[in-house]
Order: sequence, then C-alpha cells, then structure tokens
Amino acid sequence: MKVHIKDKNLAEHGKKRIEWAERDMPVLRLVKERFAKEKPLAGKKMSACLHVTAETANLCRTLQAGGAELVLCASNPLSTQDDVAAALVEEYKIAVFAIKGEDDKTYYDHIRAAIEHKPVVTMDDGADLVSTIHFDYPQIAENILGSMEETTTGVIRLRAMAQDGALKIPVIAVNDATTKNLFDNRYGTGQSTVDGIIRATDILLAGKNVVVSGYGWCGRGFAMRCKGMGANVIVTEVDPIRALEAAMDGYRVMPMLQAAEIGDLFCTLTGDIHVIRPEHIERMKDGAIIANSGHFNVEIDIPGLKKLAKSERLAVRNFVDEYTLANNHHIYLLADGRLINLAAAEGHPASVMDMSFATQALSTEWVVKQADKLENKVHNVPREIEDWVAKLKLASMNIEIDLLTEEQKQYLASWEMGT
Repeated sequence: MKVHIKDKNLAEHGKKRIEWAERDMPVLRLVKERFAKEKPLAGKKMSACLHVTAETANLCRTLQAGGAELVLCASNPLSTQDDVAAALVEEYKIAVFAIKGEDDKTYYDHIRAAIEHKPVVTMDDGADLVSTIHFDYPQIAENILGSMEETTTGVIRLRAMAQDGALKIPVIAVNDATTKNLFDNRYGTGQSTVDGIIRATDILLAGKNVVVSGYGWCGRGFAMRCKGMGANVIVTEVDPIRALEAAMDGYRVMPMLQAAEIGDLFCTLTGDIHVIRPEHIERMKDGAIIANSGHFNVEIDIPGLKKLAKSERLAVRNFVDEYTLANNHHIYLLADGRLINLAAAEGHPASVMDMSFATQALSTEWVVKQADKLENKVHNVPREIEDWVAKLKLASMNIEIDLLTEEQKQYLASWEMGT
C-alpha cells in the first residue's frame, strides 16, 4: 500500500484521538454499523480530499466498513493531523497522502496520487480533487458515478463549472444540506475559528472590535461566538439582505474601508478572493490581527500585504507572522492566511461533524444506488437523508419532538378549510 505521511510512529496517539472523537459521533457510528452489515459500497474505489482530522478518520472508517476501497489526501496543506494520518495507515489500513505543512507541489502530488487510484466515487472539501480531475485526468471523469462536496468554497466553484457546461460528473452539495449548513458551518466554524485565533494569539476577545467579513452561516456563527465573549462585532458584507440581517441581529454594518480603521481583529469567511486588500491594510491600526476561516488562502491579499511591508518577521508565535508597514504599524497575519480553525486548532468539534459526516456517508450510498441516473450538475442532498440524520441526532441528545396528528396531516394537505 503506497502512502505518504510524516511518521508512522505517531499512530498510537492518533488512534486515541480517533476513538475519542468517535465517542461524540453517535449518528455516524450507527451508519457505520449498518454499512458493516450491508456493504453498500462493496468494491467501489473511492478517493477523498478532506481535512485529515480525527473526525474525518471516523468518516473514512465508515466508508471502509461499507466496503469502499479508499484513498485519502489532504484538502489543505495546514489542516492535517499527522498522528491521525499515521493511525489511519497503521491501525486501519487506509491509504493516506497527507503531511501537515506540505508545500504546494507535495499537496498536488498527493491529489494526483488519489486520482491515480482511479476512483468511481470522490469526496471533496474545496473541489481541488474534482477540478484537478477535470483539468488533468478527463478520462477518469467518465467513470465517476458522483462526488460529494463538503464546503461552501467548493460548491461555489462547482456551480460555476456547471454553469459553464464544464462539469462532467454529478456532484452532491453536502455543504448545502441543512444538517450541515445550519450546524457545521454556524456552530462548528463559529467555535473552532475562535479556538484557532485564541490558540494562535492568546488575545482576550472581550472589548475588542472584531470585524467579521461575510455573514453567511460561517460568519453568523463566528459573530455569535465573538459577541458572546464580549467583543464589539462589526460585519462587512456585499449582499444587502445579509447585511440587513446582520444589522437586525444587533451588529454594526459598514464597508471594509471604514471598518479597517477601527478593527482590532479581522476574520474573512466569504469564499471569495481579496476581501482584505492593501487599501484596507494601510488604514489598520498598529497591532491589528488578520485571519481567514475560508477554505483557500486567497481571501486576504497576502502578496499585497507583503508589498506594503517594509519588513517582515515570521513566526513571532506559532502561526503568527508580523509585518511592519511604512507608517511603522505592525500587522499580524495568522496561519499564512489559511483557514485558522484547522491550521492553529483542531477544526470543528466531533459532535457537529457527526451530522455532516453522516450526511456525507449516506449521500455516498445514495450516489452509488443512483448510478447512471444522475445528471452532470450540482444536486441537493435528498430530504429523506436530512430527516434521518436530524432525527437520530435528536435521539442521541435525548430530545423528543411532537408528531402530526391525522387531523393535522389532513389539514396541511387540503385547501378547502379557511377562516
């Protein structure tokens, strides 16, 4: 079995982390138990390009239990947990190509290794795997039954491909599933982004002016957590409806040029490019901190920052680089602009990934069952999968809900009864 990991001797510690995460993933555990009995993925070659974390390891074990022949590579150079990668290889016999801190060449070498596995099903977090297949391995796309996409950035890219007529495979937008979007993006990203920033900087959020760029579900979650810790939250947006919602939620809303002058901490969560640019950076106060929690390190114009700087001092702390501008203001960039929650912390808590990865696994099973029936476009997760995951999650939390009476069902299905 070909693999490329940092150190196989880290496996014992990685296994402990994987088992600890599994304790808080009851829904995925139920899926794994059924998959082990029914083998819905038997003989199917799969390649997954995901953040290599303890939670992801439990998804991989679930797919393996279902019979999949799986290869895993990293979806971000800084998100890999090396001990988890080692455990997947040594303890669970899953091929992994991922090393924390790998350079761009190694990153894409790992993606190519996953593609050369010749998968018939893929799983992506950011669409790098699918886009590389389309650019460099178009012949492989012909045999792919479908792909699951986990993140907002990836769905944006894939919808653009579909709109241009370039998408050659069916894709399931797992990111857009309610059981993923509302919970993983809001509560997972919200908590883990705060965690990453605090681990990297050790700053107190209370009393700080925190600028949240983007008020999608990830931005909402991060803003909520910062507000709860006493920060003065400012939101920047380009979407008028989201901007209005942020204002109604009690946050100050303004353009980035205005926010740049008063912010202490800036975090981008948009999925777009160059949200923070030189014209913003040169207005920032001395000591301003810039972070990103979007998938790619393009939301902050890092080349523009480097051109503004008269000097730079790397690694003043782990994942903190200092740039001194011409006006002698010091600007601190976290994790080289890569997603801070996985670069400097451990990513989302297992409890919230439980829903996302259960949805991933069940969507994979659905794609295999729907082989040759799906159009080459971006599809939503079937509602029955969403409901099943939500009901099981409620049950795992010992929460019961009401059921419709027959009278209520009839009323909702009729139109005759009025006031």
